[in-house]
Amino acid sequence: MTTLSKYIDHTLLKADATAAQIAVLCSEAAQYDFMSVCVNPTWVKTAAEALKDTEVKVCTVIGFPLGANTSTLKAFEAKEAVELGADEVDMVINIGAAKAGNWSLVQEDIKAVVDAVPSEVTVKVIIETCLLTDKEKVKACQAAVEAGADFVKTSTGFSTGGATVEDIRLMRETVGPDLGVKASGGVSTTAEAEAMIGAGATRIGASKGIAIVSNETPTDSSSY
Repeated sequence: MTTLSKYIDHTLLKADATAAQIAVLCSEAAQYDFMSVCVNPTWVKTAAEALKDTEVKVCTVIGFPLGANTSTLKAFEAKEAVELGADEVDMVINIGAAKAGNWSLVQEDIKAVVDAVPSEVTVKVIIETCLLTDKEKVKACQAAVEAGADFVKTSTGFSTGGATVEDIRLMRETVGPDLGVKASGGVSTTAEAEAMIGAGATRIGASKGIAIVSNETPTDSSSY
């Protein structure tokens, strides 16, 4: 069985993150054998260099956190991130298009990122569940599947809410058994992480990964 640490994308996406904090994040990820670190694009090269002798992957975010960039820009951002050392990219959908029911645009936007990176790069699609109805969540997940993405992901952690067990269950039911499902935003304890995994999550995005794997009460107030 996969150990809990291998579900964790150890995350630091705050605007005021410093090089020293990114170095600590990478050191912690190596120490606890997390699946990846998740950092903003400006830190991808730094993280890749820090983790080059480890099995920890480098994940970054695309079109983050609003998803309102053009598809061309998202594709360029993803391509550059991979060139700088990213193994995984978590892109935000065009949420406005989703709310308007323009699912062809949502799908094309996702596909632009999928097509911009090599096939071995994992593409996760952030649908921002807190802003969608259940019907829209299903449609967004279906668009991600059709576009060839590898994962669907609940949240940026920077909007009005984060992951819920109910949303993870709905997303898993929608995408089937083979696609990845990532819970992110507000997962901060061992029990919460295990509940998400029980509902179908295969990855957990969290700034409190150490507390999760150590079964301790988290000490910081970060929402991600």
